[in-house]
Amino acid sequence: MEIFRRILSTAVQGGASDVHVKIGNPIIFRISRNLVAIEAPIPTDEWMATVTATILPKHLQKRFEEDHEVDFSYFLPGVGRFRTNLFQERGRSCLAMRFVKTQVPSFEELGLLPILKKISQSPRGIVLLAGSTGCGKSTTLAAMIEHINANSRKHIITMEDPIEYVFEDNQSIIEQREVGLDTLSFGHGLKHVLRQDPDIIMVGEMRDAVSFSAAMSAADTGHLVLSTLHTTNAAQSVGRILDFFKADEREQVRRQLAGTLQAVICQRMVPLIAGGMTPAQEILINTGTVRKLIEENRLDKLPAAIETGNEDGMLNFNQALFQLVQDGKVSREEALGKATNAQALEMNFQGIFLSEGKRILG
Repeated sequence: MEIFRRILSTAVQGGASDVHVKIGNPIIFRISRNLVAIEAPIPTDEWMATVTATILPKHLQKRFEEDHEVDFSYFLPGVGRFRTNLFQERGRSCLAMRFVKTQVPSFEELGLLPILKKISQSPRGIVLLAGSTGCGKSTTLAAMIEHINANSRKHIITMEDPIEYVFEDNQSIIEQREVGLDTLSFGHGLKHVLRQDPDIIMVGEMRDAVSFSAAMSAADTGHLVLSTLHTTNAAQSVGRILDFFKADEREQVRRQLAGTLQAVICQRMVPLIAGGMTPAQEILINTGTVRKLIEENRLDKLPAAIETGNEDGMLNFNQALFQLVQDGKVSREEALGKATNAQALEMNFQGIFLSEGKRILG
């Protein structure tokens, strides 16, 4: 285990975001999005068996035997906390470990838009952080929780799989529950959470109809629910939610969602000119226009509502990327590579702005 400890310690000191351990292959670090092999003993079956037996929580051992993959959080004293996935490849164990910084970064450190502070202080409703895997959803969500913690007296209950950032009570009281350890599932935890007198409920990820139904019920009764969703843009998130449900349920769910949704924040990570990464964020606010579009099932018009909703705090990816380039933070090439509509963004750089949104919304 000393070698394993040194590997993780070296990863943290070297600025690696991820560590990949595979039997018979070099240890791999992901540094600035690049995979780098390091000088370390090649993992053997015996060594990997010792490591996994040590770090895998007892309550998850049976699940790994049955499912051959499991998520958990591993804390190494003096080094830090790692979000860990143990899985099998050709019958042999592999580890993918992501280093989670113990101190929650501030809005300014992360480069988050100021509108997120206002959204995080919403009195009720559902707020979703969307984006692809590895785009920083969990970190942004943690920053929003920490902002609430520093500025409001609230009772916050989180349900995570696994716990990533550990919060300390400040102005708020925070209880963190890990799926599999403190509650059976997201759905089970959400079923009972309202009896625990929360003001704010944070769910690590919306995965199914049961979870989302419980989240809407909580929002309906005056609670703020924060969660994440795997979608590529803010407008698509509404349709993704409806996909959780059976066809004959979607009409009712859509109308309920129109009344409970507060905002959707979708982000994509973009390399900075000065080094490092920053999120480009697309913001959907549930204004009167957006609510009406959802109620009338005109979801294809949501991108137009975002494009024309700047006064309400909304913006699309092209607008966010354009501003990052104007601020000198991101190169044109990187922005075009992350744009939803690269041709339109190129025209923006040339001073040409065509508003399709106003024409579509009429």
